[in-house]
Amino acid sequence: MRIIEAGYKAIDELISVAEDKVFRSGEEDTDLGADKLKNAAASKKLAIFDAFEILSRIEAEKAVMSEEHGKDKKSDTGNQGFAERRSK
Repeated sequence: MRIIEAGYKAIDELISVAEDKVFRSGEEDTDLGADKLKNAAASKKLAIFDAFEILSRIEAEKAVMSEEHGKDKKSDTGNQGFAERRSK
């Protein structure tokens, strides 16, 4: 559960990066060249895609955990580790 909470915190940080302004008040627009603007846009895009990837992984892991929780405790997957459960 701590890893899921950490994932949500990471998503919040990535959203902060995506929402951050490229131009700050008081800065000259001419200071930012085309390369810097392109890098800023790429960073924002990467932050958004990373957030979606983390979110989809969290949802997948929650589904696996709820599925495993719903199974009988005496099932043969009860004593298996992460790798063994994923190998099927």
